[in-house]
Amino acid sequence: MAISRSDRRREQSARALADFGRDAEAVLDVLELTEFAWHDCFGEISPPEAVVDDVFTVARGSLPQFIRAARLAVEDSRDLRLEADALRA
Repeated sequence: MAISRSDRRREQSARALADFGRDAEAVLDVLELTEFAWHDCFGEISPPEAVVDDVFTVARGSLPQFIRAARLAVEDSRDLRLEADALRA
């Protein structure tokens, strides 16, 4: 069963609030824009959960870094994964 965009937003809201506080709504907006870009580039409704997790990981609570990571997710999610894995190590 497909999950709606609003349901995905609601699912991400707790993490966005925990990681970004007052910038949580902006983070959720960037995620929504990332979904649009992902769909245009790959024909899938949204990026895989692992890619979204990598975006949050690379951002480390910084909104500008989140925006950069979201762009990288669409441009080359393999490079994003390498950055995220390096931070997790």
